[in-house]
This record gives sequence, structure tokens and C-alpha cells, in this order.
Amino acid sequence: MSDRVLEVRGLKAGYGAIRILHGIDLHVDRGEFVTIIGPNGCGKSTFIKAIFGLATHHRGEVRHDGQSVTGWRTDRLVNRGISYVPQRDNVFPGLSVLENIEMGGLKLSSNELDERIDGAFRMFPDLIPRTNDLAASLSGGERQMLAISRALISKPQFLLLDEPTAALSPLYQQQIIQRIDNLRNEGITILLVEQNARLALKQSDRAYIFAGGEVVHTGPAHEVLDNPELGEYFLGVVHDVES
Repeated sequence: MSDRVLEVRGLKAGYGAIRILHGIDLHVDRGEFVTIIGPNGCGKSTFIKAIFGLATHHRGEVRHDGQSVTGWRTDRLVNRGISYVPQRDNVFPGLSVLENIEMGGLKLSSNELDERIDGAFRMFPDLIPRTNDLAASLSGGERQMLAISRALISKPQFLLLDEPTAALSPLYQQQIIQRIDNLRNEGITILLVEQNARLALKQSDRAYIFAGGEVVHTGPAHEVLDNPELGEYFLGVVHDVES
């Protein structure tokens, strides 16, 4: 097994004939927490979707643990230990919290499912009193916890997250990023797209900055945080928040 969990070379992708990404090179090593930042519309979310088979691949290669997974279906990627948490529509609002989590483990035995549900609740104890409540009744922060919990049921080794703190209160933003960082203790490698760059970079090992569908800068997260030029342009993002 390669120490390089993800290696992307020259990725060009988009939606149908529309190209959003213009040749992305990026890698994530085992155990890393890597964050992608950049202005709105720069291709960050498209990149995550392209890795997970949800955008149109035009050119380039995606390798996971040394094997090419370019153009693979999402179910095959999940079976390889990759999970994805989208920014929107990431829970089933008409199902309970427990039913949502169970949806992540449809192929598991009852004992395996029960064990992993217990683990999800240990990771996100805020969900325990909401077990039988409909997901539609959850706050934004609770919905993100639920979405991540469902993704963890498949026991991934590599987790892709698309802006998990979007529109959340500062308290929930801190909690979500800290819980994501804690996943590394479970042996999970993290690739995160995040608008709240300053918060995410404080927990990250490395960062990539996207602009115009290309990588314009990469380096250790602390160097990106300490670079005043990058900070002025990429880190001064104002968010609407949800209580």
C-alpha cells in the first residue's frame, strides 16, 4: 500500500462539455489533513466531485493508493475506502437521525452496523438525544455531524469533505473542524474544501489554493496562514451564519 493516498495529475474536469478545472496536480499522503481554499467559483467543489465520480472527467489521472481510479463509479470508490460528504443535500430530511446513519451501512451485518453506529455516536455525542428525531428538525451543525457520521459508517480510510462549516455559527464551525481533525486518530486521511480558510488551516498539514480552475499556490498550512499577501486575498471571507 502506497503512502500517497491520493495523487492527481493534470486533471481537467467539469460538467458535460463545460470545463471548470484546467490541469490540477495535487497529492495527499497517508494521515494528512489537507485543505483546499480559494475564491468562490474557482473549482474547489468540482475538484472533489471529480475525484468521487460526480463530475465529467475530460483528461488527467486520479490514483488512490497507487492504483488508477480515474472515472470510477462512486460505489467502487466507497468499496475502496473513500467517502464523500457534500456541502448540500447531505442528509435525508424525512428520515430519523438513526435511520440516516443506518443508510450508510446497508451492506453490513447487524452486529457490524450496531458497532459502527456506537462509534459514530461516540464521535458526535450531540446526536444521541436526537436519535429518533427527523433530520429535518436538526440545526445546521447537527446536520453536518449527521452527514459525517453516515459517511463514517462505511469505515473509510480517506474522507473528502466539501465546505462542512458553510453557513454555521462560529461555535459549530469550531466543533466541526475539531471533530474532523480528531478523525486522524481513527486512521482517516482528510481532504477538505473550506471557505473558512483561517479556521481550517490552523488544523491542516498542507494547503492548496485554487483560482480559475488551477492551483496557484501550495505549501505547509502554517506558511499560508503567515503569508500576508495570501491572507489578504484568500482568508478574508465573510460568511452568513446559522444559529
